[in-house]
Formats: sequence, structure tokens, C-alpha cells
Amino acid sequence: MASKVFGIDFGTSSIKIYKKNDGVVFSQKNVIAISKGRKVLAIGDEAFEMFGKAPDDIAVTWPVKNGVIADIASMLALLNHALSQVAKSTGKLGGAEFIVAAPNDITEVEKRAFFDLVASSSVKPKRIRIVEKPIADALGAGLDVTNAHGVMTVNIGADTTEVSIISLGGIVLSKLIPVGGNKIDEALIGCVKKKYNLVIGAKTAETIKKALASAVPCEEEFISVYGRDVVTGLPKEMRISSDFVYDSTVEYLYNIVDAVRQILERTPPEISSDIIDSGVYITGGSANIKNIDQLMKKETDLNINICEDAANTVVNGLGKVIENEALSSLAFTLKQTYYGT
Repeated sequence: MASKVFGIDFGTSSIKIYKKNDGVVFSQKNVIAISKGRKVLAIGDEAFEMFGKAPDDIAVTWPVKNGVIADIASMLALLNHALSQVAKSTGKLGGAEFIVAAPNDITEVEKRAFFDLVASSSVKPKRIRIVEKPIADALGAGLDVTNAHGVMTVNIGADTTEVSIISLGGIVLSKLIPVGGNKIDEALIGCVKKKYNLVIGAKTAETIKKALASAVPCEEEFISVYGRDVVTGLPKEMRISSDFVYDSTVEYLYNIVDAVRQILERTPPEISSDIIDSGVYITGGSANIKNIDQLMKKETDLNINICEDAANTVVNGLGKVIENEALSSLAFTLKQTYYGT
């Protein structure tokens, strides 16, 4: 494999780039701020600081939604800026190879968009290959996906949860559902407004989730948050309890459990015995919701493993494909098309 090889994880929440021999060289929010004249003002963490605060003439958008590229032009602009930042620290990227992670349970057109996006970028890549995200996810979790021992992963991301059964280097079963951390944030925004007549933003909802969200009832805790009072229109402080957060979000956590149960019901018996032995591996940024392992174990009666560094398993898995020649066959190519962007 060439010396200049990069792996890209286009996550809904974050974009991460891995460079051969150097590890993760770029990891920032997958958000871009663009003026009305289509000038890029900021990307990544800097653009995220503008989210919810920008005037009308600045659009702050997330180009990836529900695990797929929803805004090709914005994603291409963001990618080009990200790659230019990587080039400043690692050297010119022209002629480099790229390996991109793409969800499995999406259409071929949606999967091809990841390939064509990199092909249309300013770096003029020498070669582009795709690794199915559940494969990269399992590799990043430290699992051996090349043998006949079946494994089950549940990647709980920002917009989606992907439940997969993997064996012999391929995906036996996979299910992608539109439930993730953002859905929980949206539920909190709606419930806070309904119960307390308080309008809060997405960042505040995420803060509440990180502090108080739990998959099972636990000892009550409180945090203070700020928002706009619906009645008076004035800023207001409110104390939110963990019991309120649980009641607001438990429905979405059970949607994830239901998807896991549906995949288990379709799993071949021989792989089922493997899963009983090794358990289920939970990854993704929202794997850190408190007690998610307790809920999963209660509903499936299986051992539940919360992966270390769960938010970065996909990009770390791409790194393993890049660094280990024996895993190179897990990446495949697609025929190139163009979007005219």
C-alpha cells in the first residue's frame, strides 16, 4: 500500500481523517458556515461555535444527515478546507489514496456519493476505496471480523443507529434506523418547551443529555439550564431533573433495543451461539449514555460490551485497514461518476 494513505469517516456529527503512520490528524465537527455569497467562513469546531448564533446572512449547516450526504456542495467545500488543513501539517496530498467509511444499509447511489465526493475534491486522489462502516466499526472495537466467529455491533451515532452482524469479513445482517443522539436532543427540546414553557437550543439539550440522560431510572439529579420563556419572551433559568430526562427520552432508547431484537431474531443459529459467547458491542458517540448496557442486557439477556473510545471506533478501524496489509481486501472500489460541483 502507498505511503500516503488517508481514511475518512464522514460522521453526521464529526468528520475524522486518519493518516497512515500518523493516526488521526483531523477530528472536528462536521459543520460549515457559509455566507450568502457562498464564501466559506468557517468549518469544523469554529463553525460549530456559530451554530444557533449566526445572523440570517450566514448559513451554518450540517452536510451529512441520517448517515448520508444531504448537501453535496457544502460537504465538498468542507472537505476541501479540511484537507487543506491536513496538508499544512502533513505535506501535499496530491496522488494520495483514500479509504472512506460508508454505512451498509443505504442505497447504492447514497453509497457512491461518498466515493464521488472524494474524487471531486481538490487533492486529485490516486485511488479511492470504500469500507462498509460496520466493518470499520468492529475493527476499531478490536474485533476480528475475518474469521468465522460472528460478532454483533450496535453503533449509536448522532442521527442513526446501525445494528450489524459480521462474519468472515462480510456483513450478514444490518439495519439502519433514524434514531441517535440528535433525536434525544430534539425530544428534550420538545418536552422542556411543553412542560416548562421554556425554549432551549440544541447545544443546551446536548448538555442536559450528557449530564442527566440514563437508560434506566436512577437516583434523581438536577442541573440548571437557560432558555427563553415562551410566555414573557425573556431569558429564564430552569432546574431540570434526571427523572424528567428519562421520561422524555426512554422511548428512543427502546427503539434502539427493538432494532437489536429484530436483528437477533433473524440471525442464523450458529452465529447466535457466537453472540452468546462474546456478547454485543456498543459503539458510537451516544454509547456513553449512562446505563445503556444495563438496558440492553435486561432486554436481550446478553453480555453487553461498551467499547473504549466508542466515538472513534470507525476512524480507528479505517486506520487498521490502512496499516495492516492483511485487511486490505476489506476495502473495495466503485466506478466514478460526477456531480458537476
